[in-house]
Order: sequence, then C-alpha cells, then structure tokens
Amino acid sequence: MAAFDTTRTYGSYGLVGRIGATFSAIVASVVEWNDARVTRNALSDLSDRELEDIGMVRGDIETVAKTNRIF
Repeated sequence: MAAFDTTRTYGSYGLVGRIGATFSAIVASVVEWNDARVTRNALSDLSDRELEDIGMVRGDIETVAKTNRIF
C-alpha cells in the first residue's frame, strides 16, 4: 500500500502559500503608501517656520514621506 506524506513542503510554498505571500506584499505596499500619504499631508500642513523648527524645508517633505526619516 502506498503512503502519501502531506506533512512536508519540500522547499516550496505551494499555491496557497504563494497566493498568501502575494496578498501580504500587496497589503504591505498599500500600508506603506498610506503612511507616506499621511506623513506628506501632516508636514504640508505645517508653516515654513514650523518646518524650520524641526530642521526641514518644504522641499524635504517628499523625501521624508518616502523614506520615513528626518535628516
């Protein structure tokens, strides 16, 4: 009688694992985009004086939004 071992993946994710990994990557991309959007909007609402107080100029907003780092 033959036996079929279902407890091993043999180094692959299988179809369900690949679908889950793709879905996770899509969700992570959307979350990253939304974080950048929120950061961009919050910094854009500040005055030039307030930006200067935190060591930024208006031209730095896009870079900070993309990298989530202040220089």
